[in-house]
Amino acid sequence: MLKTVSTAILLIAACAISASAMAQKHHKPAKSRAAAPSPNAAAPIGPAYATRPEALLFADDLAERRNLDREWVRQAIGQARFLPQVPKLMLPPPKGTAKNWRVYRSRFIDPVRIRAGLRFWQDNAETLARAESEFGVPAEIIVGIIGVETIYGQQMGNFRVMDALVTLAFDFPAAHPRAAERTAFFQRELEQFLSLTHRSNVDPFEPRGSYAGAMGLGQFMPSSWVRHAIDFDGDGRVDLFNSPADAIGSVANYFIAHGWKPGMPTHYSVQFDADPARVQLDELLAPDILPTFSAASMQAKGAVLDAAGAQHTGPLALVELQNGGDAPSYVAGTENFYAITRYNWSSYYAMAVIELGREVAAARAR
Repeated sequence: MLKTVSTAILLIAACAISASAMAQKHHKPAKSRAAAPSPNAAAPIGPAYATRPEALLFADDLAERRNLDREWVRQAIGQARFLPQVPKLMLPPPKGTAKNWRVYRSRFIDPVRIRAGLRFWQDNAETLARAESEFGVPAEIIVGIIGVETIYGQQMGNFRVMDALVTLAFDFPAAHPRAAERTAFFQRELEQFLSLTHRSNVDPFEPRGSYAGAMGLGQFMPSSWVRHAIDFDGDGRVDLFNSPADAIGSVANYFIAHGWKPGMPTHYSVQFDADPARVQLDELLAPDILPTFSAASMQAKGAVLDAAGAQHTGPLALVELQNGGDAPSYVAGTENFYAITRYNWSSYYAMAVIELGREVAAARAR
């Protein structure tokens, strides 16, 4: 049965990063930090942003709007270091690169992740069951997310989050087709991160994460940490780095906020009418993964749903998973499939999460 999260828990999430995740706690970074920065284990590092006028103007504006100490914000942004490899990692694959679901799947559904997922589920069975009961998000979906994101905490990222976010806020690659939009996104994430660390009395140079600035077992961006991270272990703080319980509850809370409907399947199998003339594939694929069609309207366009899918009462989307030079795979995605893509905007990602969770559940049943 779905329950609401208490206001008190949400307030904790909005104003705290766990001190245990970051050893040092300072409102002002040490002035020597720019000269001797903590290394990014993944990378060479470039110059500091103290010489970039646009970065310091952004710092001044942020400090005024957020009522933060101006000097603290200027030092934090000015001491951040450019990471030359990070903008390259943001570029999409070259045009003509074929997508391949089978290859993508093999990266995430393998014996290593399944074994790690089984251990994670066994170690956190009670917490996963509680999250499923309170939020209505199946344990296997939560297990799938944490497994795909970090192999259950084994790979949470070695980039200093501050460096990654500043690099992407001011040096996002202009060659990206949505460069302006993504630049604005990372500037907002930088603002959220600095506001969060300032409120929590945490050194912003301590947290490590992905090259995009995502943190913890579930790889939450700063805005998601502020809005959706919760204290699910009841110790009075939110720690997505070291508390599996907080990570489990936060992932479930994220899904509820993004439209997860308890009890609804994620997808149904789908075939096509034997007469190709009856299959309106372009029309079925036009909305992409946004659920738009009723079961009846989908079938009227030549899709053949399984028995459960034909009885589905909500909107559906035809999801295409390309397989390189082979024929694509198709499923009929529900609103819950779409909710998974709000974590990462990719149908391939969503299917990997679903299938990893199922494989771990099957291993647990055995």
